[in-house]
Amino acid sequence: MQKFSYVIKDEVGIHARPAGLLVKEAKKYASAIVLKKGEKSAAATKLMAVMGLGVKCGDTVEVEVQGADEETACAEIRAFFEANL
Repeated sequence: MQKFSYVIKDEVGIHARPAGLLVKEAKKYASAIVLKKGEKSAAATKLMAVMGLGVKCGDTVEVEVQGADEETACAEIRAFFEANL
């Protein structure tokens, strides 16, 4: 399993547009990608679950990637976060 933490820099957090882009990106990989914020967690491929985390600017999320292509998926999802969130 690969994981990383990321502090959200987007002014409005993970709202509909970036959540949709994240889900689209996460669906490219065979690995399971899970976002965690505090006690809550959500599969990165489930739009409503991701939005339900209520991630705001300044919040830290932990991203866990596990599966056949986890190294590639983790690196590319991290790059996605840095570019978009």
